[in-house]
Amino acid sequence: MSSAFTEILAGLEDAKAHAKGEPSTVVEHVPARLNVKAIREKTGMTPQRFCATLGISLHTLERWEKGSTKPSGSARILLKVVDKNPQAVIEAIAD
Repeated sequence: MSSAFTEILAGLEDAKAHAKGEPSTVVEHVPARLNVKAIREKTGMTPQRFCATLGISLHTLERWEKGSTKPSGSARILLKVVDKNPQAVIEAIAD
């Protein structure tokens, strides 16, 4: 087997272990801290529209903006993308 194939196979095995919750060398890249209110305001959306666009509840957004709870890993990643390029995200998820 080639070196590239061996590396790809090892990566797949590691990804499978990670998906099963087993020890792995997978590194998750999740932003640690976000200013959710500033991100929402950058889009120019009202809280209600922002929630409808991203599929979250107003209650959840309010808690994130107050800092009483933090977005999950996947939500943080989406919010980071919205922060970097809000128009691209809005266009991508628009009906």
